[in-house]
Amino acid sequence: MYIAMNRFSIAPGREDEFETVWRERESHLDDVPGFKSFQLLRGQRGEAVTMFISHSLWASRAAFSAWTESEAFTKAHRRGRSPEGLVLKHPDFEGYEVVDL
Repeated sequence: MYIAMNRFSIAPGREDEFETVWRERESHLDDVPGFKSFQLLRGQRGEAVTMFISHSLWASRAAFSAWTESEAFTKAHRRGRSPEGLVLKHPDFEGYEVVDL
């Protein structure tokens, strides 16, 4: 299993707007081989920033990588621009292999 996450720095007071953007987007993930699940995580509201994390679970790193090179990825990110000032900086990506214990 592989977990892919992006950390988003959101302008204070615009959290609902950011959630709406994600709620209304077309992800094109449902039919992607190896895709398992997606969650949007909201952190605590701060004075300068509110952090959000997109968290997706994949069957493998290879499945995630294949998606990033697919037509579904291109379609999902075609309208990827958020309203100006909503996202304070480019998201930070983190990817993790799940360790079987």
